[in-house]
Amino acid sequence: MPDELNLDFGRIPNHVAIIMDGNGRWAQQRHLPRAAGHKAGMNTVKTITKVASHLGVKVLTLYAFSTENWKRSDSEVSYLMQLPVDFFDTFVPDLVKENVRVNVMGYLDQLPDKTRRAVDQAMADTAESTGMVLNFALNYGGQAEIVSAVQAIAAQVKSNQLSLTDIDTTTVDAALMTASLAPYNNPDLLIRTSGEERISNFLLWQIAYSELDFTERFWPDFTEADLKLAIKHFQQRDRRFGGRKSTNDDD
Repeated sequence: MPDELNLDFGRIPNHVAIIMDGNGRWAQQRHLPRAAGHKAGMNTVKTITKVASHLGVKVLTLYAFSTENWKRSDSEVSYLMQLPVDFFDTFVPDLVKENVRVNVMGYLDQLPDKTRRAVDQAMADTAESTGMVLNFALNYGGQAEIVSAVQAIAAQVKSNQLSLTDIDTTTVDAALMTASLAPYNNPDLLIRTSGEERISNFLLWQIAYSELDFTERFWPDFTEADLKLAIKHFQQRDRRFGGRKSTNDDD
């Protein structure tokens, strides 16, 4: 497929994270139940996963269900907990063919048994894949993750496995749920769909220097072209990580 955007394939972001927002509003605009929006969004996940893998992305992290999403109606939560079961049942064979490995992070012990079984099976079935990691944040919250990390580090200090002066950013990185994604544990690019411009408790530590890209597009309408455009925006950014590229730079 020709690349109209002239992407620099030597500068594809290693880790792309996406807040998949707008399923409900997409359905509402079409006078459909919210479940229809979530189902359409699941199909978008399949499309974008393959596109990201073909572009050379190393990790694709998708915000699938937050620790706050339990506040939604029982019927919607029940449907959302069934989605991973349906998704993995139909898509894991394609993931194996694409050499994509599934990883799921979050408070998985709180998931319904059927959802947990589907998650565990998908990770087992793709464990030998050596290509892109498709990382789902499921029952995940950034603040809760940091609290859990602090508790784990405090326990190490209490048991004399770690001293206070040993604690640094590397220590915290290793205690977070993204540790297994190293060296690509921090997203280079964070995309949020639906026009909202907030982080919503997602990867709060990890996105310290991520490039942010917000699009008006609802997640079910997000396409290959939209992903490539976000990556093009990323490639046009000057990533200095707090430093300066030259003494002539007055910013």
